[in-house]
Amino acid sequence: RAAGLGLGLVTAAGGRRLLRAGGAAERCLSRGTSSNQRPKRPLTAYFRFVMDNRLAFREKNPEASNTELIKKLAGAWKELPASQKQVYEEARKTDWKRYGEQLAAYKAQLTPAQAAALKEEKRKQLARRRSIRAKRELNLLGKPKRARSGFNIFVKIYFRFYHFQRYCSPYLQLAQDDKVRYENEIKSWEAKMIELGREDLVRSKRQSLKKKPAETAKQTETAKAKASSSGKKAKLKKSEE
Repeated sequence: RAAGLGLGLVTAAGGRRLLRAGGAAERCLSRGTSSNQRPKRPLTAYFRFVMDNRLAFREKNPEASNTELIKKLAGAWKELPASQKQVYEEARKTDWKRYGEQLAAYKAQLTPAQAAALKEEKRKQLARRRSIRAKRELNLLGKPKRARSGFNIFVKIYFRFYHFQRYCSPYLQLAQDDKVRYENEIKSWEAKMIELGREDLVRSKRQSLKKKPAETAKQTETAKAKASSSGKKAKLKKSEE
């Protein structure tokens, strides 16, 4: 019952978020414009260079990771002659001029309400980015996480158990089936190894080889104990005489 209640509460919370998102999207559509329609800023000269040369660098370094590839491109950009950099810079200036014209035309078609809404949307995006950067910095500095509430702990444990029951059970059955497959194949393989004279690779043979040193040590200890006991008895008998 408690698990069902937790699922209902979480589902309700998710539903409220979806309703809020849907309401925001509906309001955006009713305004007839959004920030997605805003002209995109042109690429910098460096990013133009990366876009033009990324494929060629990937072909020359097929095993390099994305990080290593970017480092190589950054190094190539630093070593690029100024005359070649100027080509990318001129392309950026041309696109920037076109961007200014498109942005002016875009703003001209906005109503005061739309302009205010888009300005507020941009403000929220900037605030979100600042918050993400601040959280990342705190994580790097090792700030402890906040204490969780009882409800949060309950939801995490419940969903872990719920997803395990729902999604992992078939895989557990597959694991059992694969275990049967392994047992059948290993028996057949061990029989073949015995025929080839490689009994040392057979499980029962290896186990017996492992047990022998232990059994030998145990027998040695038993023999020592018996010898010590018999020696004590002999000394006691002589003293009595």
